[in-house]
Amino acid sequence: MELIARVPGDKGDIAKRTVKEQISDKLAYMIHSGLLRAGDELPSERELAATLGVSRETVRAAIGVLQARQMIEVNQGARTRVLGPGPMPLHESVGVLGGLRHRSLEEVAEARAAVEVQVIRLAAQRIEPAPLARLQALVGEQRTMLDDPVRFQISDQAFHSVLYDACGNGLLADVVSDFYGYALEFRRLALQRPGAIAHSVADHERIVAALCAGDPDAAAAAVQQHLDHVHRGTRDVMAP
Repeated sequence: MELIARVPGDKGDIAKRTVKEQISDKLAYMIHSGLLRAGDELPSERELAATLGVSRETVRAAIGVLQARQMIEVNQGARTRVLGPGPMPLHESVGVLGGLRHRSLEEVAEARAAVEVQVIRLAAQRIEPAPLARLQALVGEQRTMLDDPVRFQISDQAFHSVLYDACGNGLLADVVSDFYGYALEFRRLALQRPGAIAHSVADHERIVAALCAGDPDAAAAAVQQHLDHVHRGTRDVMAP
């Protein structure tokens, strides 16, 4: 549940929504933001269930919702394929992020670093065993995704959602989640570059190691290094 409890930009009361609805909204957000694009093949139900920390039945039901919205195509014996945003209006979660669209990459990157470093310092002091184990499991799975950008992108968002929630401050988690959602379509392009996923996984491993040690300084340094890598990669693909 902790992986899907935060759809970037969402300000509503999601506690009343079913897990199926949260999963379908999470995937819909990824499609609307450009993180997942027309023609992309989604991971299998088993892989999605493992990454999102839910049952295969829940994933299957969420996929059915998106199929009804004409956002994905399900074919027997083949991978589920993304069709696009479909006829429905832009997701509310993405609309909230629209305010950042007029900000420069440098401005957003600086603000994100200022907030996220503090979030991770708190997480290093407050993280509970269950989310820490989940982060370790996600990083272990990510080592198998070095040649699978779509699957890694879904796992990466799950990783950061757990990480932000671990700080124990919902307001800070909301703010940094919105920053995470900035320019995701360019982040997607950056992750397609050779070695980019491997670098991100290595960064995630350093972050988790610092959290395991309960070392706020090491955690902050690891996150800052990760944000520097993300910033450079995004800036390179955004350049004319």
